[in-house]
Amino acid sequence: MNAVIIHESRGRIRLRLKQKSLSLQQADLLEAWFKKQTWVQQATVHERTQCLILHYTGSRDQVLQNLKGLTWEQMESLTLPSHSSRVLNRAFEEKLVGKVAMKIFGTLFLPPPFRIARVLLHALPFLRRGLRCLFNRKIKVELLDAISIGISVFRKDFATAGSVMFLLELGELLEEWTRKKSVQDLAQCMSLNVDRVWLSTPDGEILTPISQIQPGDQVIVRIGGIVPVDGVVSQGEAMVNQASLTGESIPVAKRPGSFVYAGTTVAEGECTIWVKQISGQSRYDQIVAMIEHSEQLKSTAESKASSLADKLVPYTFAGSLLSFILTRNITRALSVLMVDFSCALKLAMPLAVLSAMNEAGREHITVKGGKFLEKIAQADTVIFDKTGTLTRACPQVAQVIAFSGREENEMLRLAACLEEHFPHSMANAVVEEAKRRGLKHEELHSKVDYIVAHGISSRVNQERVLIGSAHFIFEDEKCTISAEDQEKFDNLPLEYSHLYLAIGEQLAAVICITDPLREEAPAVLAALRGLGIQKTVMLTGDSRRTASVIAARVGVDEFCAEVLPEGKANYVASLRAAGHTVVMVGDGINDSPALSEADAGIAISDGAAIAQEIADITIAAESLWELVRLRQISLELMARIHAIYRFVIGFNGGLIALGVAGILPPSTSATLHNLSTLGISIHSMTALPNKKQRPL
Repeated sequence: MNAVIIHESRGRIRLRLKQKSLSLQQADLLEAWFKKQTWVQQATVHERTQCLILHYTGSRDQVLQNLKGLTWEQMESLTLPSHSSRVLNRAFEEKLVGKVAMKIFGTLFLPPPFRIARVLLHALPFLRRGLRCLFNRKIKVELLDAISIGISVFRKDFATAGSVMFLLELGELLEEWTRKKSVQDLAQCMSLNVDRVWLSTPDGEILTPISQIQPGDQVIVRIGGIVPVDGVVSQGEAMVNQASLTGESIPVAKRPGSFVYAGTTVAEGECTIWVKQISGQSRYDQIVAMIEHSEQLKSTAESKASSLADKLVPYTFAGSLLSFILTRNITRALSVLMVDFSCALKLAMPLAVLSAMNEAGREHITVKGGKFLEKIAQADTVIFDKTGTLTRACPQVAQVIAFSGREENEMLRLAACLEEHFPHSMANAVVEEAKRRGLKHEELHSKVDYIVAHGISSRVNQERVLIGSAHFIFEDEKCTISAEDQEKFDNLPLEYSHLYLAIGEQLAAVICITDPLREEAPAVLAALRGLGIQKTVMLTGDSRRTASVIAARVGVDEFCAEVLPEGKANYVASLRAAGHTVVMVGDGINDSPALSEADAGIAISDGAAIAQEIADITIAAESLWELVRLRQISLELMARIHAIYRFVIGFNGGLIALGVAGILPPSTSATLHNLSTLGISIHSMTALPNKKQRPL
């Protein structure tokens, strides 16, 4: 890369590229490439100045060496999002500058006749919208705008009409810009993050990078997996959860010939998909449509604001008419018309919610709708799953105990071969331990069946192989322990969770899993109590012995052990029936029913895909402090919404009173009203107060 260093300090360097210009696509490509490098902490590209700012780790010389060897050809393999925030911002920046420049030019340089003609031309769209409301018998803000502009033009007060229209257009532009940017950022947060898929080939299944998948390929998706592409089911049968795209609460049966959509999840079964569209290309547009059009995702506060705004319009008309009757002064009546409550309420509320959702995204929290932030603010009870939530998302294998004279590494190899198909924290632990020991586990088994909250069943070398809980192995499947191994079994270490492997209906191995508690968990629960949470509960399918140890260490108010998925959902339902607002936090397939049942379901980002898809909110796996920040953002959002109500009603009510009293002329009322609307909207877009409680 040909560039010159402009400025540098420890861990930071600013460079200017030596080329005539930098396109928006090149800037996105450059930024995306650097963000994928392990030695880059942060990368920012400014396409106008052709500058690159890097925050890096490691040796400065190594960084410069990497920069010298970088070429555009190396970056061509990167797949950029089909919708670029940089392109969106550039388009609206140009619109904004052009609108302001035209206003200044018209005011300073156009002769009066041309200024009047320009005002009349601009007034036509506003008058047309007002007439449309009148013909549809709807009294809305567009009618108010049309009447106030029309009366100003009729009174030959072209300066007032021009100012009102300029401010209205400016407000509409800022509203559209902010809304599109917020929706785009949110949609990108919710877009697919699938790196690899199981590709079906004549030689068997191959774990393949998603970037190498092409139309016509066959990919396999099993229970709990996310559908990575749009396509048609060619083999198998599955129940697919499409709630994120279609709003259907019940999984839909998909058989050969059925179409499946990228981003949906397999709730039951497995299927092979004939790829029609690669890398979930249509997923982004589907999510944007969902966010923009799904009324069910609006918070109660947003719906209330929109409803109240429309209800206040007739009162504004009544106030204007009453003012004219009492004073016989059209100027005072016009002052009332120039002010309405609906603009600020309809604009500021959605912007406040979208801004809060966007801010949550910057904190690695994905929120699927404003109403869920409201539920988080109202919540008094938080329920946690144990494994992968209160404990680390990647438990570790502490010991493998083989039975019946079998070899320890062979048993681990077999367990990893089965578990790699069903990503969950304990399954990941088995696969990682096999990798650490250098054990390769080829696909030796036949079809793998997953029994939720119990285990996995398959066949290897004509023998039935089972792996799962003690309940599944010994009670459901009636597997036995040889007499010579009974003493070894009775002395299994009690401090670990146990995963049981059986071959041919006889116990073959016990994999001991250590499940370290998240270091931050006790402090997070204490912080949540400080933010108004009254009750914390832990639910787990583990034994009561293991659960009691974790519960005591983390400090939950209650815990329930040996709970099946339906038991978790029933527990959540019982609390809601008792009048509690419940938040459920989980990461696995077995948490999905409870996540769906809760007022707000929160999934851990590296958990099962179906849990993330069903959940209303997803947080990063690195730390539970995101829960505290989520609660703070929600409370701060509700406080801001209430402040907006107070300001809009108070300020605009004051303007109306001053207009009726004859103190403010129509032009001043209109200017102050529109400036206050812009001001409160801009305030709604600002970051919420940052009160992080994460320890330094």
